[in-house]
This record gives sequence, C-alpha cells and structure tokens, in this order.
Amino acid sequence: MNGDVDEVLRAIAEPRRRAILRLVATEELPAGRIAEHFEVTRSAVSQHLQILKDAGLVLERRDGTKRIYRASEDALAQLREVVESLWRESMARARDSVEGGDALRDEQVAG
Repeated sequence: MNGDVDEVLRAIAEPRRRAILRLVATEELPAGRIAEHFEVTRSAVSQHLQILKDAGLVLERRDGTKRIYRASEDALAQLREVVESLWRESMARARDSVEGGDALRDEQVAG
C-alpha cells in the first residue's frame, strides 16, 4: 500500500468509495463509466477516486484524454492481510476470554 494503514482504512470507511473499489477490482473503468453507477456528480466521484488513489488502493492510467482506473492488487492484498490480522487478534482475545472465563468458573466450583 502506498498510503499508511490509517489512510487506507479512512478511504474505505466511506460506502461510495468501497463501491468504487468493488467496480474497479475486476476490470479497468474510465471515470465516466464509474460515475454512471452513482447518483452524485462526476466531480464527487473524481474526489472519491482521488482519495482512493492517494491511499494507494486505485491505480490510474491515461488513454488519450480518458483516465482509466483499476484497483491495486498489491494494496488489496496488503489490506486483506491487515483485516485478517485484526480478525485473528480479535478471535484470540475472544478465545482467551472464554477460556479464562472457564478457568474462573472451574476455580469457583472447586472452591
């Protein structure tokens, strides 16, 4: 990811940006085609694209006067690693809490 993790998470916190990311995750699209999917101005879509680009989640290339966008596979893979890490940590804490709770109950029953 070009951007830091906090910047990436802020970028995907907005539902339209997540939707844009989904659109360009499987194919390259020009800005105009992306904008057709939303009931906001093209300028608003351009701003969302810029935020995604600044966070390193979207790559842009020029084709004449058109700007073509696609998701950065590397950035998405790194984002997946971050989310999976958070998930593993959360599950480990939940497991420890449950196991710790069982140990406490066992001590109370024995005591």
